[in-house]
Amino acid sequence: MRSRKFRDTVFILHRYIGLAVGLLIAFVGLTGSLLVFKPEMGQFLITQQVGSIVPQLQMVSIDAVLKTAKSISANRPDLKLDSIRLPPTSDLPYEVGLFDAANQLTRIFIHPYTGAVMAWNQSDSSFERIILKLHYSLLLGRNGEIIIGMSGLLLFLLCITGLILWPGWRKLITGFKIKWDGHLKRVNFDIHKVAGVVTAIFLAFTAVTGFFWNFSDFSYPLIYAVTFTSEPPEVTSQVVTNQAPLKLSQLLQISNTVFPKAKTFSISIPSQPEDAVYIRKRQNHEMFYGGSGVYLDQYSGAVLREVNSLKLPLADSIFSAFEYLHYGTFWGLSSRVLYLFVGLSPTILLITGFVMYQYRYRKSKQKDVMAKPHLN
Repeated sequence: MRSRKFRDTVFILHRYIGLAVGLLIAFVGLTGSLLVFKPEMGQFLITQQVGSIVPQLQMVSIDAVLKTAKSISANRPDLKLDSIRLPPTSDLPYEVGLFDAANQLTRIFIHPYTGAVMAWNQSDSSFERIILKLHYSLLLGRNGEIIIGMSGLLLFLLCITGLILWPGWRKLITGFKIKWDGHLKRVNFDIHKVAGVVTAIFLAFTAVTGFFWNFSDFSYPLIYAVTFTSEPPEVTSQVVTNQAPLKLSQLLQISNTVFPKAKTFSISIPSQPEDAVYIRKRQNHEMFYGGSGVYLDQYSGAVLREVNSLKLPLADSIFSAFEYLHYGTFWGLSSRVLYLFVGLSPTILLITGFVMYQYRYRKSKQKDVMAKPHLN
C-alpha cells in the first residue's frame, strides 16, 4: 500500500514538473544539440568570414600579433585587450579577444603568415554565441541564468522520478520494448519510457552540471568545502619598477618547458602591472579548449602555478569532469554524436508526455460525466 502511494506521489511530481518546464527544457535541449559541435561550427564560420588561408613555412610571431592588437586597442579605448588564441590548425587565423564595458566580446582575426588584420567579429552577435547565450541564459542575462539553472535542477528531478516509474524494474524486457503494432496510446507510452530510460543518465549529467555552472558562486565554494579541497590562492606578478614585461614569445618558451608535449591554446594579456599571464595548454588527452596551463610572472617569467589536468586536486577534478559530462566529450566523437540525440530527447519526451496527459485528462472527464446524476 505504501509502495503504491509512493509511486502515485512520484507520478504526480513527474507529471507536473514536466508540464511546468517541459517546453523550456525542450528548448534548452535543442540549442544544446546545436552546440555539440560548436568548435567545428565556430571554425567553419570563421573560415566563411576570413576566407581560405594557404599554409606557409613561417608564422608571424606572437609578439607581432600582440603589437597589432595593442595598436587596435589604443584606437578603440572602449575595448579592453583580453587574450590571444593561437591558430589550432595551419589554415586558421590568430584570434584576438577584446571586451567592452558591458563584457561583450569582440574578436579580431589576424593572418598567421602576414600579420594583417583580416576581419572583425562582434562575437556576441555571431550565430554560435547567440545559440550559446540562448542555451544558458535565454539572452536574459543573470535572470535567464537563474531560470535555466533552476530548470536544470527540475530536469534532474524528472530523470530521477522517471527512472523510479520505469516499468523495466518489474520486467526488464518490458522497459525497452516498443509495441509498434499496438494502439496509438500504447505506442506513445512505449516511446516515452524507452526514450526516457536511454537518455536519463546523460540528461541528468547535463542537468546537474548546468545547474552548478549557472550557480557557480554558490556551488563551487560548496564543492571545495565538501571535498576538503583548498581553493587555489590568487597569483600575481611581482612588479619591477622601470622594467618592461617579458615578451610573449619568451613567456611562451617558458611554458613549453613546463608542458613540452602540449599545444598552446591561448595567452591571457595582463591589463594591470600586477597581473599574471595565463598560458592555456591542451595536452594530448584533452579536447578542444584544453584543461591545462601555467601562470607566469610577466616580469621574471617565474612559474607561479601549474595547472595539469592529470594532477588536479579533487574539487578541480570535479570541475574538469563537468565539461566532459555536459558537452559529451568523454568518449570522443561517439559520445558527441550520442549527445546530439540526447539534446533532442526532451522534445520527444515533452510531446509523448503531453499526449499521455491528454489521454488521462479525457478519461477523467469521461468519469466525471458518468458520475453525475442524469435528470429526466
